Amino acid sequence: MKSIKRSLRLVSVLILAFIAGMIMLVLKIQREAGFYISHSDNAELGLVYDRNGDVLFDSDATPDKYGDNYFIDVGNLIGDAKGQMTNTLVAKNIEKLNNYSFSMGLVPKGGKSSIHTSLDHYANRIVYDSFGDSEGCAVAYDYKTGEILVCTSLPSLDVTKGYSGIADFETGTLISKVMYGTVPGSTQKVSTLLSAFQIMGKDKLFSKSYTCEGVYMNKGGNKIDCHNSYGHGTQNIQQAFQNSCNPFFAQLVEDDDMPLEEIIKCYEKMGYAVNDDEEKYFDINGIKCERASTTLTDSYDFNTQWGCIGQGKTLVSPMQLMLWQSGIVNETGKMTMPYLIKYTTNVDGEIGDWADTSFSEEVFTPESAVEVKNIMLENGKNYSESISGYTLGIKSGTAQIKDGEEENSLLVGFIENERHPIAFCVLLENKENSATRSENIVKTMLDALCK
Repeated sequence: MKSIKRSLRLVSVLILAFIAGMIMLVLKIQREAGFYISHSDNAELGLVYDRNGDVLFDSDATPDKYGDNYFIDVGNLIGDAKGQMTNTLVAKNIEKLNNYSFSMGLVPKGGKSSIHTSLDHYANRIVYDSFGDSEGCAVAYDYKTGEILVCTSLPSLDVTKGYSGIADFETGTLISKVMYGTVPGSTQKVSTLLSAFQIMGKDKLFSKSYTCEGVYMNKGGNKIDCHNSYGHGTQNIQQAFQNSCNPFFAQLVEDDDMPLEEIIKCYEKMGYAVNDDEEKYFDINGIKCERASTTLTDSYDFNTQWGCIGQGKTLVSPMQLMLWQSGIVNETGKMTMPYLIKYTTNVDGEIGDWADTSFSEEVFTPESAVEVKNIMLENGKNYSESISGYTLGIKSGTAQIKDGEEENSLLVGFIENERHPIAFCVLLENKENSATRSENIVKTMLDALCK
């Protein structure tokens, strides 16, 4: 009798284990089937929209359906489902577009899966067109909420035309340059200025003055050239920032009150990979964005000083240059974290994945943010004609690339405006051969977003 009872208990346990296993299997299939279906050749994908309902992705798009180059301003950011571009919104979120129901299977007609982004397609296209025949990229976001409003990169492609002739595509066509490191030029002085306020404090930093005679022979015996061959004379930090004076910043880095180990700590807190730290990325709705990096070894070393000025081995993405602006203009020292996806809908039209505003940990002190904000706003007055109509905090940069054969122009900053809290970064490549200027692109972008 006891053996029968034991056998019944064993059978019961086995049956329960079988049922539990089947339930887990069904749940696993239900959870993962959509992923595999969305990556298959039989996938039925939904649409991606901008903030106003304009379509930014349609797997069935053709030039006849939407018009020639309709998607070109977002081609290498939104991407497509063809597998050639992997670091794009569609590639990283394709399962969210899957018109598949576990109970109904594929829903080719009437499936309501979609991604609704924060992008303004109208403004994005206006900015894209403002580059003319030039190349580069531009990004702008709401520094209160984190909504990315503009993110365009040139050269780009019309995804409706496919990849015929891909071997002849220009370098950079298949990536959004906003997400990748570039030589920042003097926009790097924002990071060095933030570090100086944190290390020295306001009173000591403003008490410092250095002389620029056009060329500075540093303590390591190397020349630091100024863009003004006649020099700027004796300056304080406000004047040197506005003049973008390289010799001043080289002497600042050499100053005994500015120890290199403290600069490194400030840079690392801001997110730089310093001195061969493991390169890392941060992501924006799955899209990888390169982390800033630099090499700092000796305060008297040419490359270290040059790195703090924005050349040397320093690389920063336009995205990260822009993000620091939010911590400055908000006076918190915390970055407003960016996002592209506002919300999604599933195959049944149910809304989910609502975006929430979030902030980084403190990357620089609020006190340093306030001081740098004031300096940038003062500098912004110099752009009252070229970027008129805005209370503007700004820093320009000229970045030498290709061993000095070409120069890129950068502008990074913010507008102080409660209705339109916008931070931005623009990169204009090979500026000497461009028919436009970075100021023109910024003006075009702000006018389109603040219309």
